[in-house]
Amino acid sequence: MSRPALTLHLATPRGFCAGVDRAIQIVERAIELYGAPVYVRHEIVHNKHVVDRLKGLGAVFVKDLDQCPPDRPVVFSAHGVPKSVPADATQRKMFFLDATCPLVSKVHVEAERHHASGREIILIGHAGHPEVIGTMGQLPDGVVRLIETAEDARAFEPVDPANLAFVTQTTLSVDDTSEIVGILQQRFPQIAVPHKEDICYATTNRQDAVKQVAEDCDLFLVIGSKKSSNSQRLVEVALRAGAKVAHLIDDASEVDWTWFEGVTTMGLSAGASAPENLITDLIAAIQARFDVTMSEANGVLETVTFKLPRVLTEAAE
Repeated sequence: MSRPALTLHLATPRGFCAGVDRAIQIVERAIELYGAPVYVRHEIVHNKHVVDRLKGLGAVFVKDLDQCPPDRPVVFSAHGVPKSVPADATQRKMFFLDATCPLVSKVHVEAERHHASGREIILIGHAGHPEVIGTMGQLPDGVVRLIETAEDARAFEPVDPANLAFVTQTTLSVDDTSEIVGILQQRFPQIAVPHKEDICYATTNRQDAVKQVAEDCDLFLVIGSKKSSNSQRLVEVALRAGAKVAHLIDDASEVDWTWFEGVTTMGLSAGASAPENLITDLIAAIQARFDVTMSEANGVLETVTFKLPRVLTEAAE
């Protein structure tokens, strides 16, 4: 019996970004150097496959420093942490490694610089996301004002309209954020903007790649965690770009094959914390059911890498 024909457009780039790669390497290297267990405060990145693999190597994931013994290394997640967390770890004389993505750290530095200049700070982001909690936690309570939507931007009332600045979460929708920024700049022409856009290169590249291939797709699948902001945004981008249907899945086991009824063209991408093997496994599952013609768009070639903390590289020498 012949299999139905299916054209599969693979978005490029996809999957791991440099910040995620660095964070995972920090945990792996710490386990190599110091032995298991190594404690990790919160999920190192938002992907259960990554977390489960690191657990198998000897990582223990905890919600709070109270759950960490003082004599074992602790790693802070790629999303960043409030300043109170390393301060608490230092007071307890704990050995800690900060796996915060350098592009998130850049936003922290910007926020502190604006605060030192006496500006009122707006953070564009999603309430409750670890990155937002970490960024707001760089400064005293109440100093950073969170704006989530265009409606929030229209309703926002600053203390001094002439003394404002904004920063953004690094994993937002480029299009949604530009709308919010446009409203703020129209209302407050003197608002200070980031020297370089806060939305990270990987988020922007993955969204652009999805836009390239989604228009003609009957179905678009994104591999990534439901907790992952950048993965959720890829689903929204696919739908906006013209995909008829789009779903976010953890892996091939979550595919409902009824989604493929009547589908002749599909797109596929993965969020910045999703390993490439999950894409490979899903493609194999699709190829087992369909006669697949695969195309891969020529996306941006990403060459960004971030150095590991010196304590890990020196110890390994």
